[in-house]
Amino acid sequence: MSNCKARNEEFQITSELLDTSNKELQTATEELRLCSDDLNQANAFLKSILTSLPGGIVVLNQELNIQIWNSQAENFWGLQSDEVQGQHFLNLEIGLSVQLRQPLQSCLTGESESYEETLDSINRRGRTIQCKVTCMPLFSLKKDIQGVIVLMQELHSIMPTL
Repeated sequence: MSNCKARNEEFQITSELLDTSNKELQTATEELRLCSDDLNQANAFLKSILTSLPGGIVVLNQELNIQIWNSQAENFWGLQSDEVQGQHFLNLEIGLSVQLRQPLQSCLTGESESYEETLDSINRRGRTIQCKVTCMPLFSLKKDIQGVIVLMQELHSIMPTL
């Protein structure tokens, strides 16, 4: 009988330990859910900022792969964000990428704090446009360069001469 009593006590202790672990897991799950909600709100806020800005915005990592491609960049070049996400920027056929090779490299190496130039290009509708392009390093919180931000703004269309 004492053997049964000892086993019963072991089961009770195990049950209490499991209850405690379960409560800890529930608390951790709730904290993760709250963090996830906060992150989703921050991402939605950032996306609304990028959508509201008047120009095309492209964020590149250190390998010049596209991390962010806002809706204005989609309008300029006719490429959707999900089409270009993770693609190497210089491989895009948008007319600007080859012209920006050196400025992008200068931003990545820290040689240049920013680069700004007005370039001729052809938009997605086949029109020649003047596009003001600004490139600047993307810094981490520790001030390390982690990529490049490219801002593009159409100044005006260039009408073909006859």
